[in-house]
Amino acid sequence: MSYTYTYPHPAVTTDIVIFTIRKQQLELLLIRRADEPCKDSWALPGGFVNIDEDLENCAIRELEEETGVTGVYLEQLYTFGAPGRDPRERVISVAYYALVPPDRMHIRAASDAREVAWFEVKKLPRLAFDHKSIVDKAHQRLSSKLNYSTIALQFMPEKFTLSELQQVYESILGTSLDKRNFRKRVTALGCVKETGEYRRNGNHRPARLFTKTSPGTVEIVR
Repeated sequence: MSYTYTYPHPAVTTDIVIFTIRKQQLELLLIRRADEPCKDSWALPGGFVNIDEDLENCAIRELEEETGVTGVYLEQLYTFGAPGRDPRERVISVAYYALVPPDRMHIRAASDAREVAWFEVKKLPRLAFDHKSIVDKAHQRLSSKLNYSTIALQFMPEKFTLSELQQVYESILGTSLDKRNFRKRVTALGCVKETGEYRRNGNHRPARLFTKTSPGTVEIVR
């Protein structure tokens, strides 16, 4: 005997806030919608969850289908479910945020995305639906997580200098950090190690190159 539910079922979507660092600026990946509603508007990549699909698998699928981005750090952010946030029907969105190192930014528009592009977080265009609120929440989460985790390392290539890592922190926080204190904290955490190699930038003294001690993971630190 089939069961009849008393309450109507809302639709569920995933939306993905994907960040990178370029030219010492925190940037966000957006798609230009090819379909209604909000056709031609810029929006976060995402889409409806299939009835037999896991939430995170949906986020991974939509990210690849709409932008071509794969294999990045992905973390659940927040659930957005205000009535009227989508004109089509009652839609609840489970938002994720993802981090992409600059050397892995191979993007392409596909699926229902007409165009895909990077924008500085400080200079975003008008966004569809309630996606500006989702972006603000993701930026807030990312900034706060710098204080108690190694999440900034997800932006780094295989080898990097401590100055480059400091620039990532400063780009996210929007403020300058004391060089000596920053290096002292990072080395004390044990999340990076020297490679024994150096990189020369112009006429400056060669800088030590570091690598992550636990690639692909975000560790909680105190």
